[in-house]
Amino acid sequence: MTAAPVIEARHLNLTFQTGDGPVQALKDVNLTIDKGDFVSFIGPSGCGKTTFLRCIAALETPTDGVLTVRGVSADEARRARSYGYVFQAAGLYPWRTIAGNIRLPLEIMGYTRAEQETRVQKVLDLVELGQFGKKFPWQLSGGMQQRASIARALAFDAEILLMDEPFGALDEIVRDRLNEELLRLWERTGKTIGFVTHSIPEAVYLSTKIVVMSPRPGRITDVIESPLPRGHRPLEIRESREFLDIAHRVREGLHAGHAFD
Repeated sequence: MTAAPVIEARHLNLTFQTGDGPVQALKDVNLTIDKGDFVSFIGPSGCGKTTFLRCIAALETPTDGVLTVRGVSADEARRARSYGYVFQAAGLYPWRTIAGNIRLPLEIMGYTRAEQETRVQKVLDLVELGQFGKKFPWQLSGGMQQRASIARALAFDAEILLMDEPFGALDEIVRDRLNEELLRLWERTGKTIGFVTHSIPEAVYLSTKIVVMSPRPGRITDVIESPLPRGHRPLEIRESREFLDIAHRVREGLHAGHAFD
């Protein structure tokens, strides 16, 4: 028997009502994401990538269509703590230590102090920040702060990890390293990941599935199932013919999206 999708969207539409009139952000979006997939969403600014991620997280409400997360509505999945969310900025409270920032959602959820300590140390070690729990955010580099943000999202062990362009503000060297670390983390945890990016190489390097979106209103122009091996991929794979062929198809999909304008 085929397992049910972890995330499924059918004929999803979302229109915002603004002072200047209605703005359609998503149009007829159809997508399935299976357990353990690493799915990247790529497209031009304003194409609805983040909006779709926010719909999965029940931070936005679709105008019509169907969206299920682990077989229930997005709002039910949110209340069941089915996902962790990593934003573009690390969003760490400067007056809390790194461990304190990671502990915050566990405090809100009512975990015991002992369970909090165990979970915090586990995820700190997972993102290779085991020795930095007592540091404050301003004492860490931008890349380390983002790793702390990922640890916070993982602290309550949600099955789904939603990441909204978490490495976009980092330099290329740091970004490459965090891409490698994220793949290792995904391989160890088996999470289902939804990842927003503007970078074609990043999308191709990380993903099992690449979702290419058009300019607003956001439509899916292509869904590419990656033939690259699952799990850890050396950075050198970006020079392979297979990698370059996928990148070319992504680029063609982005160009095709503009043909809808």
